[in-house]
Amino acid sequence: MADTMTFDLVSPERKLASVEATSVNIPGMEGDLTAMPNHAALLTTLRPGIVKVNNGNDVTEYVVTGGFAEISAEGTSVLAEQAMPLNEATAEVMGGVLSAAEATLETAAEDGKTAAAQRVNDVKTLMVQLGH
Repeated sequence: MADTMTFDLVSPERKLASVEATSVNIPGMEGDLTAMPNHAALLTTLRPGIVKVNNGNDVTEYVVTGGFAEISAEGTSVLAEQAMPLNEATAEVMGGVLSAAEATLETAAEDGKTAAAQRVNDVKTLMVQLGH
């Protein structure tokens, strides 16, 4: 049994990580989950939240605003719509993310309002987690 797996995190702007990890905590749309080496194959959508990459005693955290995670026995790949190291998620940056989510809610078609409202709530929850 392998002790580590490959973890990759990319967004349209940049590649943020390509490292070995012992586990990765992911904010899945249906709830948080932890990917580990030899994990069963899984594809999930992401909600706004914090991805925690564990490698022994080291933990690196990233903020994602949504996207997808693909988990396999060999590794985990996160394709984020927007991602940044935790220290870059300032109140100003997150305020912009919230404003964009609120604007999407305002213009959402009737059948998309529930999802858009959930995104606004998820961003607000993330901002509280970040202390903003």
